[in-house]
Amino acid sequence: MARRHSSCCYNAPMSPEDRVRKIHERLQSYCERGLRLFVTSSFQTQSIPLLHIVSRFDQAIPVYFLDTGFHFPETRAFRDAVSERLGLNLVSVESPVPKSGQRDLNGRFLFTSNPDLCCYYNKVLPMDPVLESHDVWIAGVRGDQTAFRKSLQEEVPGRHGTVKYHPMLGWTGKMIWEYRVQHGLPEHPLEAEGFLSVGCSPCTRRWEDAVGGRKGRWTGMQKEECGLHTELAEPE
Repeated sequence: MARRHSSCCYNAPMSPEDRVRKIHERLQSYCERGLRLFVTSSFQTQSIPLLHIVSRFDQAIPVYFLDTGFHFPETRAFRDAVSERLGLNLVSVESPVPKSGQRDLNGRFLFTSNPDLCCYYNKVLPMDPVLESHDVWIAGVRGDQTAFRKSLQEEVPGRHGTVKYHPMLGWTGKMIWEYRVQHGLPEHPLEAEGFLSVGCSPCTRRWEDAVGGRKGRWTGMQKEECGLHTELAEPE
């Protein structure tokens, strides 16, 4: 006679409510230890569920937006609208290197000749003082986005003794979409025009125009990361 296995022997998929509860429990544990939390967000469509989850836990947690000076105007408008709707504690930070110092020997902006250095000046460098003044960095990277991100753990050590927490690491694009629909969350206005991953305007292309890159980011280049997640934290 075949042996019946109890349903407790199987790992049932976690419900959306359980996923959110797990994140809130982790945030609560940080707070109980007296740790200073902050979030970074690029305010893309896929960024909004994490911001919604954090805002439902504590709207006072600062949300840092790295203002490179090269963003689409639609991104700035979307950032402001989402921040107002969710009651976010939005903090915009800029590079300490002025745009006059972000040109190559031919006078061209670095995104044309050295995009890695451009990203360092505008993304990585401004984060250093933020990390110095906080303990836990909450970032919305997902394992299904790039091979590097798939290698990350939910928690990794960061610069200046910080902990980098990736609450959305196991979420898929489908889960993000379902959460947005469930809670009536908006999408970035450029998504309807074919921009599925929106970064700085000089280095972002529509999905159908992209050749390589992360869904239109840094198209035609051997580049998928701006350096935030590769230079300021360890994958292991």
